[in-house]
Amino acid sequence: MNKNSIIGFILIAGIMIGYTYWMAPSEEQIARQQFVADSIAQVNQQKAIELAKTTKIIEETQQIEESVAEVTQSQSENFSELKNKYDLFANAALGEEQLYIIENDLIKLEISNKGGAIKTVELKDYETYDSLPVILLDPETSKFGLSFFSNNRIINTENFFFTPSEYVTKHMVVEGSNSLSFSMRLYTGSEEGVVNTNSYIEYLYTLSGDNYMFDFTINIVGMDGAISANSSFVDLNWYADLRQQEKTTDPFNGSTIYYKYYQDEIDYMDETGDDEEQITTKLKWVSYKQRFFTSTLIAKNAFDSGKLKVYEKEDPGSDRYLKTMETDFELPINLKGTTSIPLSFYFGPNKFYTLKGYDLGLERQIPIGWGFFLLAWINEYIVIPTFNWLGGYGWNYGIVILVLTLMLKALLFPIAYKTYYSSAKMRVLKPEIDELGKKFPKKEDAMKKQQAVMALYKKAGANPAAGCVPMLLQMPILFAMFRFFPASIELRQQPFLWATDLSSYDSIATLPWDIPYYGDHVSLFTLLMTVSTIMYTYMNNQMMASQSTQMPGMKTMMYIMPVMFLGIFNGYASGLSYYYFLANIFTFAQMFVFRYAINEDKLRAKIELNKKKPAKKKSAFQKRLEEAAKQKRK
Repeated sequence: MNKNSIIGFILIAGIMIGYTYWMAPSEEQIARQQFVADSIAQVNQQKAIELAKTTKIIEETQQIEESVAEVTQSQSENFSELKNKYDLFANAALGEEQLYIIENDLIKLEISNKGGAIKTVELKDYETYDSLPVILLDPETSKFGLSFFSNNRIINTENFFFTPSEYVTKHMVVEGSNSLSFSMRLYTGSEEGVVNTNSYIEYLYTLSGDNYMFDFTINIVGMDGAISANSSFVDLNWYADLRQQEKTTDPFNGSTIYYKYYQDEIDYMDETGDDEEQITTKLKWVSYKQRFFTSTLIAKNAFDSGKLKVYEKEDPGSDRYLKTMETDFELPINLKGTTSIPLSFYFGPNKFYTLKGYDLGLERQIPIGWGFFLLAWINEYIVIPTFNWLGGYGWNYGIVILVLTLMLKALLFPIAYKTYYSSAKMRVLKPEIDELGKKFPKKEDAMKKQQAVMALYKKAGANPAAGCVPMLLQMPILFAMFRFFPASIELRQQPFLWATDLSSYDSIATLPWDIPYYGDHVSLFTLLMTVSTIMYTYMNNQMMASQSTQMPGMKTMMYIMPVMFLGIFNGYASGLSYYYFLANIFTFAQMFVFRYAINEDKLRAKIELNKKKPAKKKSAFQKRLEEAAKQKRK
């Protein structure tokens, strides 16, 4: 290849390279081309999606048409059989289940046309422990309906399809002070496809926008030919599997059936085991009560009688299953006219003032110590109003418990001071009591020793029972708190410090095994309560040394009790353990204040002055006691 050829190739390559560089698109042109390509791809993808949707709709339409055709043919073929089985209710035996939703500001109801009853209830302002909606009734298993005889056939309305009395939408909402009525009717009919609009059973629901309670009226219209003429009542059956809403259960606030006798007391069934009762007198209401929520059926007049049953299934088939509850009521009817049975439902929280506001005794389902009037009074008239008042400021409920504890300690301050003052007197007198013990060492001299000790107390102006009485006065408040905190829905899912829920235990560690009587976790508030109680017991024993010689076994028991409480409270409401821990801390502070406020040297001098005063004249009661003691010695 000669020189000219080489130069020619180089020039051609340079021209090609220059042309390629010169004709290359700019960055804007590249972006535009990419945008056009992406748009085309998106359009093609959307066309594919729409085509798939269209194909699916066509397939579903074909399936529906085939199903309708099959149902129509089945209805035509089986109507004579259904007529023999259900007589006037044969038309209502066939249908397709549809759900109607009614909701107000607080609850959401799902009502099925099959049975015309409520399938499920959702509380809109609450969640379960694992952040799911609070569903009070299991929609797969809940049942509600009437049963009666119709021309020698047993009819259960829950198996038949109701019809809305008028055209309604599938989702209805009512708000504020407005109200909404929704009616479902079970019609009779003697011919295929023909219903008698003058003969029906109606369920009428009337909801207001801002209430957990709503009216539920059963109207029995024109049923004189459908219900057996010799029937004077129909049975109302209510069955429900309750769902687990909380992480833990409370043995003192378990799930069970509560019921109220007409114009009489409230009673309840076993909270821990299976139970069944036959009620032969009138009832006002019956309630399927859980720890923090309740489902209640209320008669505006009264239920004639009822059979109640609560139990746990061996194989519930659901991880969220809690308990099963059943009721069976007799409702009187008049077949010659229209029978209207006015009822009400309450689906909502166990909040004390919410339930009390209905003036039906529903608040008695909250276990605040109703068995002992003093506990109930303390909680109802002191603790709950104060707790709600403090909670109204929007504080964290850990702070509310702190302030409540301070207020209770301030209220009990005079009693605590009296207790400490009495124990100080006993400590001052202990050396002299020990001397009397040495003076009367024999067992047969026990009566003499007791008389000498009592004489010493009398001269010194001391009363050994003075310290016990104030302590007894504090006990009802301690027990009232024990019942209040675990039953308070205000603490439900309220976090504080490391505790995520003050109504449940506060676990800071999970153990690899389950320790009997303790559990599989470690509750820090319970540990703090136990340690502080042991410290208080030690300090109290040091200051009450005069009792150590009288009750040596009691000292050991006082140390064993906190350890026992460690196992009991480990799975209990952390708000309660937190309260007892705070109470112990404030008690320590009071003890140190009293120790500096009460000078035992001055108290000893005062006691010595009391001894020098002339003895008071014995009362007739004291004379009788001494005479009885002398007779006993003889």
